[in-house]
Amino acid sequence: MAKFVRVQGPRGPQYGRITTLGGPIEALTHAAWLGGQPTGEVYEVGQVRLLAPCEPTKIICIAHNFPDHARERKKPLPKTPLLFLKPPSSVIGPAEAIVRPRASKHVQHESELAIVIGRRCHRVTAPYARAFGAGVTCFNDVTARDIQDEEGYFSRCKGFDTFSPVGPWIEEGPVDIAALSIRCRVNGQVRQSGVGKDMIFDPWELVAYVSSFMTLNPGDLVTLGTSAGSADLDDGDVCEIEIDGVGSLKNPVVDEA
Repeated sequence: MAKFVRVQGPRGPQYGRITTLGGPIEALTHAAWLGGQPTGEVYEVGQVRLLAPCEPTKIICIAHNFPDHARERKKPLPKTPLLFLKPPSSVIGPAEAIVRPRASKHVQHESELAIVIGRRCHRVTAPYARAFGAGVTCFNDVTARDIQDEEGYFSRCKGFDTFSPVGPWIEEGPVDIAALSIRCRVNGQVRQSGVGKDMIFDPWELVAYVSSFMTLNPGDLVTLGTSAGSADLDDGDVCEIEIDGVGSLKNPVVDEA
C-alpha cells in the first residue's frame, strides 16, 4: 500500500506518495485522496522535510475509549462515545518540537491511532464509513494534565500550539485496526502499549457517529483514544508514537522560551 505524505519541497509544501518504504517521494498536484496527480518531481527522503501529512479543518478525539485508561483516570466506562475537539493550530509534523507551556507543570503524552478522512462525510452508516477514510496515521494527544484536572474541561489543556503531533505519513487502507499495536516510547523506553481490539467502540462506527451530527471534511482526523500509561514529558525528551504496520512519529520536547 502507498504512504501519503506532505513535504516541504523546493516550491513550498507539497503532497506526495511513497510506494516503497524508504523509497523516493513522488510529488503530487494535491492530496492523493482528492485525486492528486504526479507532477513529475521525485525527491529522496533526505532531500525534503516531512510535514504533518494532512491539513485538518478539525480534529475529533474520542475520550476513554480504552478501558485501562478510563480506570487510571478513575472514570466510568462510557456507554456512548465521549468526544472533544482539538484545534488545527495545535498540529505539528514529524521531528517538530512539542513545547511545554509555562502554564503547565505536567504535560503528558497520549499515544493514539487516527483515521484520516478522505471524502466529505455526512450522515454515513457504519457499514459504509470505511469507504470515507483515506487511511490511518500516528497521533499524539498531548495534554496539560494539571490544567485538565483543575478545570475539568478539555479545550485549553489539549489545545496549546504543538499539542497535536501527527504523521509521519498516512498508511493507505484497508487496515485491520483491531490487530494494530500502538505504543509510546520516551527516550526509547516503552510507557504505553495498547491494541486496537481493546477499544470500547468500533472505529468505523465512531466515524459514522460523528458524521451523524458533524460533517467531516477531507483531511479531518478522528483519533481513537489512548491506553493506560500517560506520563509527564520533560525538556529534552524524545517522544515516539509507534504503530505496527503504520509508522513511527518522533518529536523532541522543549520548554517554552
